Amino acid sequence: MRDEAVRRAALIFKLFDANKNGVLDPQDFGLITDRVLAAAEDSTQKDREAFASSMRQWWDVLAGALDTDNDGLISPQEFEASVLDPERFAPTADLFANALATLGDPDNDGLIERPRFLDLMTAWGFDVPNVHALFEAFGPDATDRVTVTAWADGIRDYYTPGLAGIPGDRLVSLPA
Repeated sequence: MRDEAVRRAALIFKLFDANKNGVLDPQDFGLITDRVLAAAEDSTQKDREAFASSMRQWWDVLAGALDTDNDGLISPQEFEASVLDPERFAPTADLFANALATLGDPDNDGLIERPRFLDLMTAWGFDVPNVHALFEAFGPDATDRVTVTAWADGIRDYYTPGLAGIPGDRLVSLPA
């Protein structure tokens, strides 16, 4: 696995551990869901439900695949051992990517404005300078918007261990 992917996995574990107890559990995914949905109050009920469902699926797939000692918790060691396995997690990452990116576009014009992007990403816990760097990497248009497709593709890339130099790498390093 590339160094960039290891850093991405470590950051996502830290952010998934929303209750900061050092392991992943179902409560973490509920907390994240609540925070993100609070930032997307004007999204349609269908889009909000799709996101909540994608988060439940993330937990179910992660727990089923990574909870090797069957204690209902995922330790950092269990997580890092195989979280970026594309064969195992690509369908779940795809569902999640589409659901989160769609929350960024409540007016359904195919574009996400920077403030909305910032709200959703900081609800996850990402650092503001890194979020701005990521947004810039997606190539905003003259009115400071990126496409839903660009963000969804960027999320999928983030969970692909063989990739480096992707926009998502800006989330794990301080922008220059």
